[in-house]
Amino acid sequence: MNDLLPPNFDFNARRSPVFGQQGMIAASQPLAVAAGLELLRQGGSAADAAIAVAAALNVTEPTSTGLGGDCFALYYQADTQQISALNGSGRAPAALTLDRLQEAGLMPAWPPHHPLTITVPGACAGWCDLHERFGRLPLTQVLAPAIHLAEQGFPVSPITAYFWQRAAQGLLRQACNGVELTLDGRGPRPGEIFRNPGLARTLRCIAEGGRQAFYQGEIAEAIAAIVREAGGCLTQADLAAHTSTWQTPLSLPYRQQQVWECPPNGQGLAALIALNILANFDLSALPPLSPARLHLQIEALRLAFADAFAYIADPAFAPAPLSELLDAHYGAQRARLIHPQRALPEVTHGAPPAVSDTVYFCVVDGQGNACSFINSNYMGFGTGIVPRGYGFSLQNRGHNFSLDPTSVNALAPGKRPYHTIIPALLTDATGQLLGPFGVMGGFMQPQGHVQVAIALCDDHLDPQAALERPRFCLEPLQPNAPVTVALEEGIPLPVMSALAEMGHRIRPVSGLSRSLFGRGQIILRDPQTGVLCGGSDPRADGCAMPLG
Repeated sequence: MNDLLPPNFDFNARRSPVFGQQGMIAASQPLAVAAGLELLRQGGSAADAAIAVAAALNVTEPTSTGLGGDCFALYYQADTQQISALNGSGRAPAALTLDRLQEAGLMPAWPPHHPLTITVPGACAGWCDLHERFGRLPLTQVLAPAIHLAEQGFPVSPITAYFWQRAAQGLLRQACNGVELTLDGRGPRPGEIFRNPGLARTLRCIAEGGRQAFYQGEIAEAIAAIVREAGGCLTQADLAAHTSTWQTPLSLPYRQQQVWECPPNGQGLAALIALNILANFDLSALPPLSPARLHLQIEALRLAFADAFAYIADPAFAPAPLSELLDAHYGAQRARLIHPQRALPEVTHGAPPAVSDTVYFCVVDGQGNACSFINSNYMGFGTGIVPRGYGFSLQNRGHNFSLDPTSVNALAPGKRPYHTIIPALLTDATGQLLGPFGVMGGFMQPQGHVQVAIALCDDHLDPQAALERPRFCLEPLQPNAPVTVALEEGIPLPVMSALAEMGHRIRPVSGLSRSLFGRGQIILRDPQTGVLCGGSDPRADGCAMPLG
């Protein structure tokens, strides 16, 4: 087996959508899907299965996710049609200030994997809170499949192996105790068995002791010790003080559907702002990959991110004017700024009148409950720093804070940063579930949500076809910085040329670099028949599978 995948690996899948009735899971690792299906088969809820998948993904895809990171979830209750939003993101340590960065010589820009970028890992509390509210089975049963995978080992999938080997050659080699997540300093090959007894130990502690075992016990001591050794400032007190937050989700009517997102500090608001702008155009009258339609989507997202960077922050510090930003009149006002044939030379945030690297997966159970879930380390393995003997790396979410003291997202102790990871969900006008969906990938995520929502709502594609459609990605996304539009292989060359003639800076992307465009999962549910239809992104190693 080759150590690395060939550079021309093209992700082309051409799969059929998957159908089922009793439940379904879509995720980026088949073994994680199997873990979740095992819980559904045992009578677990969508929440039980989601936690089982999240834990199994920590084992099988630590290149993207884990207990050292954060999570967000949207949960749909079939009997009440109620949607709950869970914010499982952590906060900055009490000792982390702009002055401290200044004294350390890390201003005006700090390295992305620096130990001071470590914020409190919120994933464990998020799993436990979701389980307490919506779970049916004991946590020991929910985490059992992941513990088995970590103890017995699993064959590593190809794309995961590629990114694991890259990290082993760089980040994990340099980070404090990063070698614990390698095989004698190297990353596993495709199909090679990897065992993680440290992570099995961590999961067993959580299964038996819940969140307290992670945030106040021996795991917390190990986290604080390795952070201190690396030069960071996260402490046991910071860990012990952590709590998740249940929030009211945001939603926006788009065509005949309702699109749901988590509120800030997540960037789901950016997706809704863009859809609010695009609602003013008849996209269905334009061919899907035509220059005219792509231009409208690109410009709407440029406008949306201008607002996102101006307003999204920890609402406990700087609440955003949510209803105003999502008002239809404001969307129409912003839509009028878009020239039909020319890119805007400059985009600034609006002033609405008064009147949010990663794994995404989704679960629908046999009763029609649904969980849209996202869990992330950020930038692959995060900092790559691993608490000794516990088998997971610590995130670098703090790097998403602004170091501008005037920004709403300015770094401050106890504050949550602007967060990139976002789950989404669709309902119909009566509140019935249409399905969970999401696209992971840093600042690609709102862009992926918009492109997938358009494929589902404007073009009525099935989940697999929606995920296989070529995408674009605006980069880099920084306030007032020039934007390049990355265009995925599959978008015709004449279309790329036409976009360039409109004034867009374009960059064609092919091969393994197509991971830039994120990896999505979708499960749709027919409200009349209850039949489930799922799709899984060809840019990942995963699948959608029904409960047999």
